[in-house]
Amino acid sequence: MEKIIIATKNIGKAREFRNFFSQLPEKYEIITLNDLTNLPEIFENGHSFTENAAIKAQKIYEATHQTVIADDSGLEVDALGGEPGIYSARYAGDHDDQANNQKLLNNLSKVLPPERTAHFITVLVVMGPHGKIETAGRVDGVILDHLQGNDGFGYDPLFYYPPLQKTFAEMSPAEKNKISHRGLAMNNLIKAWPDYIKGKNDENTNLQ
Repeated sequence: MEKIIIATKNIGKAREFRNFFSQLPEKYEIITLNDLTNLPEIFENGHSFTENAAIKAQKIYEATHQTVIADDSGLEVDALGGEPGIYSARYAGDHDDQANNQKLLNNLSKVLPPERTAHFITVLVVMGPHGKIETAGRVDGVILDHLQGNDGFGYDPLFYYPPLQKTFAEMSPAEKNKISHRGLAMNNLIKAWPDYIKGKNDENTNLQ
């Protein structure tokens, strides 16, 4: 059984990938960075989500010679010129959700509701013996002026999705997976996968 490395230590994220890959006729063993040792240090010093995901994928593929899926995700707020963008996880401190949310609220304190538009983006980069492919997902919403909801993580309590009239932190996992940036990127990857493993992929593929 071919192994696929998910470039994460997040158990929940690995579970999502296992669920998506269970839709395929081929069977794969999904492992994460928690299952590997002697990995190189990775510096995510790219200037875009795609560059950062590609850096992770390439470093791990070079070390293991097995298929790797790496992702980079973030929030872009239009009124802030795309901030926090690639710095979403460390906007106010290293992976400090509370501080990040407070900084975002502070920076938007004088911005009126109609101008608080934003979008979440995920880019997936796959690198392995079959070549390289990338897919993406995007979801649009509005940043509230207060936290709302108790589930999710990161900016989920501030990201309001008008079609469902809920923040991401108020959605069930099933609701969120159907419309989220990561869910859309995964669905695009599943669609592209048969051609990818046959070597028919376009290295510059970027499915939105």
